[in-house]
Amino acid sequence: MLRRYVTSPRTGYLLLLCLTLSAAARTRPHYGGMLRIETQGDPWQMPDGIARRLVLDTLTTVSDTGGAQPALAMRWESQSAAHRWEFRIRPGVRFQDGEALTSDAVATALTDVCSRGAAAVCPWRTVRGVGPSVVFTSDSSVPDLPELLAQTEFAIARQDSTGAVIGTGPFRVTGFTNGALTLVANDDCWSGRPFADGVEVRTRRAVRDQWMDLSVGKADIVEVPPELLRQAEQQHLHVLQSRPVDLLAVTIAPNGWLASREIRQSAALAVDRTALYNVIFQKQGEVTASLLPQGLSGYSFLFASDRDLDRARALRGGASPASLTLGADDTNATTQLAAERLALNLREAGFNVQVAQAGSRPTSQLVLRRVHLEETGGEAALDEMLSRFGQNRTVSGAGAASLWQEERGVLENETVVPLLWLPRAWAVGERVRDLRLLSDGEPDLSDASLEGAK
Repeated sequence: MLRRYVTSPRTGYLLLLCLTLSAAARTRPHYGGMLRIETQGDPWQMPDGIARRLVLDTLTTVSDTGGAQPALAMRWESQSAAHRWEFRIRPGVRFQDGEALTSDAVATALTDVCSRGAAAVCPWRTVRGVGPSVVFTSDSSVPDLPELLAQTEFAIARQDSTGAVIGTGPFRVTGFTNGALTLVANDDCWSGRPFADGVEVRTRRAVRDQWMDLSVGKADIVEVPPELLRQAEQQHLHVLQSRPVDLLAVTIAPNGWLASREIRQSAALAVDRTALYNVIFQKQGEVTASLLPQGLSGYSFLFASDRDLDRARALRGGASPASLTLGADDTNATTQLAAERLALNLREAGFNVQVAQAGSRPTSQLVLRRVHLEETGGEAALDEMLSRFGQNRTVSGAGAASLWQEERGVLENETVVPLLWLPRAWAVGERVRDLRLLSDGEPDLSDASLEGAK
């Protein structure tokens, strides 16, 4: 027998309110708990080591649309046609050991960046503290300096007497033991205390081991390489994926037999980007012959990316080819497979190419590189990519047409051959709440919390 239950409007309202409050209690962020992250690489590596984002801050950040936003610097202004910039430092900020952040401390940190062999990437001639401000001067105009200062290579850091890295970020370093970097929350962080009490970053972990740890609850955030995105989907992993942020490219040293631009052009025409995209990287990302992804520049399709084996052979000519070595800048198995595929492409065009042993230092004439992009605005992004490849940093003009002309002038030298733009992705465990990715594909833990944390 069916029994009908009748509720009054007041009872129904109270029931709905209880259900709403119950759901809110389950989803409300909780303070506490240890976030466990696993990676293949070094958490301190430049420019995208995950520990750098957690421990250090930059003077500015960039929005998803490319504009500079205040961080350690509250405001800024340019003078002398962007040859001089003044950044006002946020008052009341302290390093994680309690020392005050001053303009002199910022200037010292940035001077150290340039003196560590990175002078070619520093777009200023001098930097100094002047009262509450940091003043930059340069020989050429740097209209996008606020955006450039958001890159993690310009993060503000110093070392204590033991050599430990100290910053102003939401977490501070407490130790590194058995391949695990331990961080604890910075309760006095200027941008607010993070929800998690700490973060453990386990390094040098193979992707297979990372996924296993995630499945048994031993990890919360693990890497998903682009070539495994479909597999992750088949395994029903909760995956966060970025826009294309990693450029796979070959650099060609213009010396010896490769001093000839025609020979370098022949090598560029011989590569089969479509095969790399379809076979090695499982149709993830985008085929490119540009230093910037299409979604950012709007013009990358103008650079021809199709293979032209007949023209490659014609440009190489009938001369006996010199023996060449193709190396890779990492030991990733997929990168090695891509290197083998590229070597086969070059042999088909008449080149005598051998692939360097995995793990050997990439001193080869040809090097397969994976280069990370942090910037989200066209001018600053091209500046960044030019710097990554050892080119002149400052772009002469703004606007898509100007950037295209600047990039075309660089690529016509055939020392950099862009191949693919690839996304970044992370698989997230069930207990993690409110995790999102930054514009360059790295996890943003500022609002992330753990379900059931106490």
